[in-house]
Parts: sequence; C-alpha cells; structure tokens
Amino acid sequence: MNRYKQGLLTCLLMSVLSGCSLLEVKLESGIQPLPQEQLSMRVFTREYSSTFFAGVEQTADFIALQTHDDAAAQLLMKSNSLLWKINAEQTMGNSIFQVSPVAAMIDTWAFSAQMVQFFESDKGQTVFGEHTHLAAATSKQLLQDYEKRMRGLMNAGAFSDNQAFIKQYVSEKPLFDLQFSRTSAFTDWLSYKKIGEFDAVTTFGSVPEVMTDMSDRMAMLAAQTPKILGWKAEFFALHSNINSEELQQTLTSISDTSAKFQVLMAQSPELMGQLAIDLRTELTPLLDKLDASAAKNLAQLSVERQALEVMVARERVALETMVTREREAVAQNVDTLVQRTLEQAFAEVSGLIKSLILYIILFLLVVFFAPLGLGVWLGKRMATKKAS
Repeated sequence: MNRYKQGLLTCLLMSVLSGCSLLEVKLESGIQPLPQEQLSMRVFTREYSSTFFAGVEQTADFIALQTHDDAAAQLLMKSNSLLWKINAEQTMGNSIFQVSPVAAMIDTWAFSAQMVQFFESDKGQTVFGEHTHLAAATSKQLLQDYEKRMRGLMNAGAFSDNQAFIKQYVSEKPLFDLQFSRTSAFTDWLSYKKIGEFDAVTTFGSVPEVMTDMSDRMAMLAAQTPKILGWKAEFFALHSNINSEELQQTLTSISDTSAKFQVLMAQSPELMGQLAIDLRTELTPLLDKLDASAAKNLAQLSVERQALEVMVARERVALETMVTREREAVAQNVDTLVQRTLEQAFAEVSGLIKSLILYIILFLLVVFFAPLGLGVWLGKRMATKKAS
C-alpha cells in the first residue's frame, strides 16, 4: 500500500512538473542584431569605397602626368594631385567606417556630393587648371554610382527625402579647398529627420557583426595607410629646398671653363702660370659658394629626412593607438554582453526555483492535507449520526 501511494505521488508530481510552463528555461542574451536594411547599407557603402579610391587615384595620376611649359605650374599640378588623393581617401575612410551603418551611409553620400560641388564651384575650378573638368567628371560619376546603389536599397520616398537633405546640406556646408575640412552630416540628418540622439543608434549588432566590422576596419587600414604615407612623403619631397638645376648649371660652367683652359694651354704654354693664377682667383669664390650651398642643402635634407621620420613614426603610433582602442572597445562590449547574459540567466533560474517551490507546496497541500481534512469532516459527521 505504501509503495502504491509513493508511485501515485511520483506520477502526479511528474505530471505537474511537465505541464508547468514556468519551468521552461529561456536564456536571452539581450543582444539585438542589426536590421537587414542597415546590414545592406553597410555592405553597399563599403563596396563603394573601392570604387571611390580607384576613381580618385586614376584621375589624379592622369592629371599629374600632363606636361606644362611652366615648371611652377607642373609642380602645382603634381602637388594638388597628391593632396586630392591624400585628403579624399582619408575623409572617405572616416565617413565609411562609422559605428552606425546609417551614419556611414549619410556621411559618405554627403561627402561625395560635396566633392562634386567643390570642383564645379569657383573655389575648385582652378585647382587643376584646364584639367579640372576631369576631376569634376570623376566626382560626378562616383556620386551617381553611389546614388544608384542607394536607390536600389531604399523605396522611392525615402530616397527622394534623403537626396533632398544631401542637396540642402551641400549648399549650406560646401568645401573650400583640397584639405576637405568638414563635419559629419549625421547630426544634421538627425535634426532634419527630427530623430533624437538617443534613438539614433539602438544597437551595435551581434558579436559576429561587431567582429566583422572590426575585420573590415583593419583590412582598410592595412591597405590604405602605406599608400597615404607614400603620397605624403612624395608631396614633402616636391616642396623641399633642394635645387638640382642650380647645381647642374654650376657643374656645366666648370666643365666649360676647364675645356677652354686646356685649349689655351696648348696654344700658349708660356701663359700657363699666369692663367693658372687668374683661374684660381676666379674659381675660388665660385667653389666656396658651391661648397656652402651643398652644405646648406645637405643640412636641409637631413632636417627634412628627420621630419619625415617623425611624421612616419607619428602615423605609426596613431595607427597602433587606434587599433588598441578598437580592441579595448570590442573587449569591453564582449564583457558587458557576457555579464548581462549571466545576470539574466540567474534571474530566470531564481524565478524558476521560486515557482517550483510554490507548486510543490500547493501539491503537498492538495495531496496530504485535503484528504486529512476530508477524513476529519467525515468522522465528525459519522459521530454525529451515531449520536443521533
């Protein structure tokens, strides 16, 4: 009989536990992945970066190869070509690799439109002289390519609204020179859309999405940094104070004087002594000036070389600092996610245990105390009947 009661109690307990929906353990990490639309924005924008870099580099190199009669104009053309490549690619890199895909999309669109407006305005039409139309055509083609990507990503109403904002932003905040000094257009876009700053970015994506973003950033830095440093070194060399033409003219003059001296010696050997004295008197100031100029140029070259080394070292330190900061940010995000997951898991388990205890107490009351109370009541009733 006791075994029968124990088996019945076990079956009832298992039935209650299996039917209790509160015992389902759900561990939610709290990580909200990026919406599909924002993921597409990020992919299309970063694919556009390759097109942008290639278009700017090819056009700038073609313009730099054009010959000019004036040496100063030729130097200016090469310098501006290097500045366009350096500043355009640095600015585009800062625009594309933002935390929010929407911010990257808007800022990339705005900078592409600003570059078109710059080369078509009075401030940019003289940058490359008669070849400025090439830079303007390339910038316009890049903007059209990006708008084509965005038109396929958005509906017609959203695209027209964003395009209207870009036109308004470019007209209010144009570029003034090849330094491309500008601010991000995302803040103005939030004001245009009447979106609060706290509602602008609701999630950074899941852990795989964050890691993929970091990988893209590192790949872009590894590809662009050597090129930009090389262009900066080339630009620095163009504007150094070393004058090779003056040195070549001095060497040519010395060679001509030596040849005339040899002819004169063959025709009049008796004037050799006097001519040697006169030649030494005339050439000594020239040689002294040449030595002083060479020493000055070598000193200047040493200073410029040291400045270049300092610049390269500073860029390397900045790159290492950026990588370290990104790693720390990713590690901090991962630690926060793990801590949040554990807290939610323990909260769910605590609630589960409390619910289980409550059901066990109710079950014990129903199984044991209900029959006992019923028996007492029946006994009292039977005793009453017997007494009557």
